[in-house]
Amino acid sequence: MKNIPISAMIGLFFTSVYFIMAVFAPWLAPYGMTEIVGDVWEPSSSEFLLGTDSIGRDLLSRMIYGGRTTIFIATAATILSFTLGSILGFFAAVSGGWVDQAISRFVDLIMSIPSLIFALVVLSVMPTTVPILIILMGLLDSTRVYRLARAVAVDITVMDYVEAARLRGEKIGWIIFRETLPNALSPLIAEMGLRFIFAVLFVSTLSFLGLGVQPPQADWGGIVKENKEGINYGIQAALYPAYAIATLCISINLVADWILNRTTSLKGGRG
Repeated sequence: MKNIPISAMIGLFFTSVYFIMAVFAPWLAPYGMTEIVGDVWEPSSSEFLLGTDSIGRDLLSRMIYGGRTTIFIATAATILSFTLGSILGFFAAVSGGWVDQAISRFVDLIMSIPSLIFALVVLSVMPTTVPILIILMGLLDSTRVYRLARAVAVDITVMDYVEAARLRGEKIGWIIFRETLPNALSPLIAEMGLRFIFAVLFVSTLSFLGLGVQPPQADWGGIVKENKEGINYGIQAALYPAYAIATLCISINLVADWILNRTTSLKGGRG
C-alpha cells in the first residue's frame, strides 16, 4: 500500500465502490428498480436521498440498478473486444503475408465507418437487447484493439526469442500466447482501461438516443434521457448519472495509469 500513489488510491476507491454497488445492487437499493414510490421529481429528503425521477421512482435505486447495467455491459463488451482483437492482431502479425493483409484490410473497412452511425444502423433493424449491445460494442471496439495488438506484435515477432521459437518448430499458438502476449501486456492493459471508458460512454450515448438499454431497465444514459426535461426547471435528476459516468471514467483512467507504470518492467516478462 505504501507504493500506491494517492491518485491510484482514489481511483481504486471509487472504482471499487461502483463495482461493489453493481454486484450487490438488489441488496443496496432501498426500492425496486421500477417501483413508483412518490410524486414526480421530489427533492432530496431522508426518504429519497437523491429525490425521485420523472414518474416518481426513487432516483438512488435507479442509479444503483443503472450502474449495474452500465458496468456489466461495458465490462462484457471490453472483455469480448480484447479477446477477439488481441488474438486476431497477434495471429495476423505472427502469420504475416496474405493473412495479415486480408485481416488488416477488413478491419480498415470496418473502422472507416463511424462507430456510432454503424451502431445506430444495426440497432435500428435488430432487437435492442443486452446481448446484442454487448456483441455489437465488442465487435466494433475489437477493431481498435486489433490495430494496437498487431502494431505491438509486429515489433515483438522480430525479436531473437521469437525467431528461436520458430526454429524450434513451435506452432503459432505457442508463439502468440507464450512469446508475444506476455511482452505486450503493458500497452494492452493501458488500452483496456481506455476501452472500458469508451464502452461506458458508448452504451450511455446509445441509451440517451433511445437505442441502448430499453425501459423499464435502467442505465445511466437512459436515466439522463428520462430526466433531461427537469433541467429546464432547475431539477438535477439528470445530472446525477452524468456525475457517476464522469467519476467512474476518471477513476478507471487513474487505475489504468498506475497499472501501466507498474507493468512497464514486464517488457521481457516471459518469466
